[in-house]
Amino acid sequence: MRVLMTTDTVGGVWTFTKELAGGLLENGCAVALVSLGRKPSPAQQAWVQEQGAQWGPRFRYDPLDSPLEWMNDNERAFSEVAPLLVRIAKEFGAELILSSQYCFGALQCDIPRIVVAHSDVSSWAEACRPNGLGQSEWLDTYRKLVQNGLNQADALVAPTRWMIDALSRNFRLPRDCEVVANGRTLIDTGSETPRKMQAVTVGRLWDEAKNLKMLENVDSPIPLLIAGEAEYESASVILRGTDIRLLGALDEIDVLRLFSESAIYICTSRYEPFGLAPLEAAQCGCAVLAYDIPSLREVWEDSALYFSGPESLSSWLWRLSDHPWLLNEARGIAKTRAMEFTAERMTRGYMDLFRSMLKQSSLVASHVA
Repeated sequence: MRVLMTTDTVGGVWTFTKELAGGLLENGCAVALVSLGRKPSPAQQAWVQEQGAQWGPRFRYDPLDSPLEWMNDNERAFSEVAPLLVRIAKEFGAELILSSQYCFGALQCDIPRIVVAHSDVSSWAEACRPNGLGQSEWLDTYRKLVQNGLNQADALVAPTRWMIDALSRNFRLPRDCEVVANGRTLIDTGSETPRKMQAVTVGRLWDEAKNLKMLENVDSPIPLLIAGEAEYESASVILRGTDIRLLGALDEIDVLRLFSESAIYICTSRYEPFGLAPLEAAQCGCAVLAYDIPSLREVWEDSALYFSGPESLSSWLWRLSDHPWLLNEARGIAKTRAMEFTAERMTRGYMDLFRSMLKQSSLVASHVA
């Protein structure tokens, strides 16, 4: 199969893309990857170069700094990129398109178009802005882009059933909606540092969804370490707390080393359609303390310890600190669950969907003929 994938370079979508693109290539597929949002970082460029060296003409990469549909200047998100994607699809001989942006479900081409629902502004607002988002040209444009893409997409994929249900509250969805859980295969960090009694969390500090301000009100017997960008465009945050230590943005290897030397991962997110960071931390051996929201319950079931606010989070931190056996048990249960979410399983799920879509497309074409 020859697949055109779109991604973005801003957040966790890039991690998803690396895992899936790598899995598809390992299974004999050819992948043309187009990134949007902002220029790729040196680490992202290095990964791209590695794929090109390993897979040769079966891998193609085109970086674009065009805006994403949720960005401030989203009026260019589709019109500026769509002709380029159609051209790349033709040049590459793509048999289907997998887009991490909703709007490209509306590409005018005769091959199946699948969109992936990583998150969306409307369900984000439901979780983060109780009074909703004010009407604006930007929001109207976003909603039109998303709905138009969903109207014309052949299928929708999401990492959780929760994400599909959340999206359906605000948009009409394609008839074919599938859940394929995210997966992760960790790289060897070469770290053998003894595990420290500390709790860590990773995320975009500026994103209200991460809910990191909650940690200012936590009474913790152990250090709380936070890694991630503190500002992006007009959004920013300042965190204060005697137990809090800000580490700034870290590259992938440093994040995984941090997980490997920490005992606990805290997922404070009030909006988290899946959550790759807690998955990575658990695979590295951290116990998972998770904010009690339905999507995290779906992913972790009984393999995480849940809290509802600063007080209950503080209680868990003190209990785990005072009872090493309980901490070790929580670490083991979380890791067992996390190891179910492999990149191989994710790749199989997507390839099964691709085969189904291509078969349907072939049947339709033969019927028309």
